[in-house]
Amino acid sequence: MVLQVGHLLTASPDGQPRRCAVVGHPIGHSLSPALHRAAYRSVGLDWSYDAVDVRDDDLAGFLDGLDPTWRGLSLTMPLKRVAVPLIDELTERAAQALAVNTLILEDGRRVGHNTDIPGAVAAVTERYTGPLRSAAILGGGATASSVMLALADLGCAEVALVVRDPGRAAETVAAARRHPLRPAVDVRRLGVWSTPVDLLVSTIPARAQSREVVALSEQAAAVFDVVYDVWPTPLASAATATGRPLVAGLDLLVHQAVLQFQLMTGLPDSPFAAMRAAGERALRDRG
Repeated sequence: MVLQVGHLLTASPDGQPRRCAVVGHPIGHSLSPALHRAAYRSVGLDWSYDAVDVRDDDLAGFLDGLDPTWRGLSLTMPLKRVAVPLIDELTERAAQALAVNTLILEDGRRVGHNTDIPGAVAAVTERYTGPLRSAAILGGGATASSVMLALADLGCAEVALVVRDPGRAAETVAAARRHPLRPAVDVRRLGVWSTPVDLLVSTIPARAQSREVVALSEQAAAVFDVVYDVWPTPLASAATATGRPLVAGLDLLVHQAVLQFQLMTGLPDSPFAAMRAAGERALRDRG
């Protein structure tokens, strides 16, 4: 959902500039401040956007301590599922994934959104135009749930969920069952699965992308790596070396962030080009 222009709040009730932030742990790697600050500059908003280190056990207290200047939060790992019981209202997509990556604070209420789902749809369709009948997702966390729902939106009917511990994949499998398409989900243990698919999605850190994991990507026509720190990841390098389509973590970050910007500010459009350029510069600066 996008808020109407008339709901734009340039200042808090006491006249102070609005505050937003990305929260999670660890948080130092996040590019979200670069994207959102660039967006504010582009449209002339005197808002702030910071990165705040918040552990899962501390989220409730952090939320309770926010004053009326706060307008919105971007939630990253490990908070996307932790936040669900702390929220007054979940949008349809957030409830479907049982994962919140965007929290809007308005009139004393907390409304949880999921912009990862439409963001992933936009990221995939921007970079990959081939068939999407089958996919494999590495990892079974909140981001995996959102990407799985995005793939179902695109018509993907068969998904292999490849995890180290199948017992921890239940919430992601349940999310797929809440989608109208109800894609068939086959939970496999990493090291056992090896089947050709149209798209391989990785939600695991770059440090976990072993030779074994990279070898799995050879079974895929295209690769989508949601990680952007560090970049390129081993999976991204393997896809580029073979000329296969690659959906990058920055693609997902930007597409979901433009939706966050709209929800937080109430503006109907986002400065997409400025946000992407800011993300690209920040990655280059990291070397």
